[in-house]
Amino acid sequence: MTRRLEPMDRIKELSDASVPFNFDVHALFFSNDAVGIEAAMHARLAEQRVNKVNLRREFFHATPAQAKAHLAELSGDLLTFEEVAEAVEYRQSLTA
Repeated sequence: MTRRLEPMDRIKELSDASVPFNFDVHALFFSNDAVGIEAAMHARLAEQRVNKVNLRREFFHATPAQAKAHLAELSGDLLTFEEVAEAVEYRQSLTA
């Protein structure tokens, strides 16, 4: 979630935060209740949380299709959605 006019700035910032690969974006949407939608997504995906000890680590095992279904129900209007992310660094790591 970001309040920035350019959401990709936030993605670049997050990609510098101790993760092995840069983040890819699957969905973008605008909402007047982004905080509420984020909380609802966390609640819906709670059983799929990766780190159950440190809740500040917001990673979940979910497919893009699962995330899309939840977001469509919660937000109503996805601006963009990519089923398969570019994932350049990840794909390069598979060939190394």
